[in-house]
Amino acid sequence: MSKGKADSVADTEIDLGGTFKYVLINVFDKSSGEEHPKMIVRGFKWAEYHADIYDNTAAKLQKLDLDTECLGGGRIIHDSENKRIKVFGYSIGFGRADHELTVGVLKKNYPDYEITWSNEGY
Repeated sequence: MSKGKADSVADTEIDLGGTFKYVLINVFDKSSGEEHPKMIVRGFKWAEYHADIYDNTAAKLQKLDLDTECLGGGRIIHDSENKRIKVFGYSIGFGRADHELTVGVLKKNYPDYEITWSNEGY
């Protein structure tokens, strides 16, 4: 697979601690014609809605000539002190992300963490 602009996008950007909303996003490199998107995770405490995170991320990536697709959302509990992340819940606007895929993306940046997921809760 050739290196495209999407490969330069960070896999994960999440807050260092607390409970917050997140979205799972596919990133497509429009210019390369690459058919296989890159999945990224974005989660922040500042977001009132999942769409706030997606819109912010999509706007940044659009400036790099990258397309995006939101695959759903949920919540993350990030306990950086004990190296634990829990992924759960859903987004009312985007639906539930595949938390198993989210965990796979998170493990790239947090290989020494215990990362679990559940479809329970909001």
